[in-house]
Amino acid sequence: MPRAGLDPATVTEAGAALADEIGIAQLSMGGLAERLGVKTPSLYKHVDGLADLTHRIAVLAATEVGDALRDATQGRAGGEALAGAAQALRRYVKAHPGRYAATVGVRASGSDDPFVAASLRTLASLSAVLHGYRLDPADEVHALRMLRSVLHGFATLEASDGFQMATDVDESFDWLIEFLDRGLRANAER
Repeated sequence: MPRAGLDPATVTEAGAALADEIGIAQLSMGGLAERLGVKTPSLYKHVDGLADLTHRIAVLAATEVGDALRDATQGRAGGEALAGAAQALRRYVKAHPGRYAATVGVRASGSDDPFVAASLRTLASLSAVLHGYRLDPADEVHALRMLRSVLHGFATLEASDGFQMATDVDESFDWLIEFLDRGLRANAER
């Protein structure tokens, strides 16, 4: 009989919180069981193991990122939407580095995998940002990949304390947003 109060969502949320504290690579079923005050085998009544837990954390994170991006870009276009999306992703990665890391390299198990829908929400928000730049349709996928790569790279480097120089990181991020905005506008004008 499963422990009262535990279910797959509760175990996933607890796993995500622990991953944010210690890193997704350090997450273990034993550590999570200890955190929840149960024996490790009890967790297997709710998740199928560490791989399943990590996948569930990735779905949770992709959903949260999609919501954050949607909220930050609604009613905005162009540079305002870009800045809103960039700041939202940066805040999320700083606040939730472990769960965000779980999203990297996830492979959906099929079209009905909840990660597909969660990922599409994120991509839809980023695509909406790019839509405001009126890019050539042939360039949209390239622009989307560029935007994801740059924002992901900056946010994950910052979250892992990868910026050691004395220059203000906020200024660098503002510079990055302005640079992307100018580049996207210039590309649309050609």
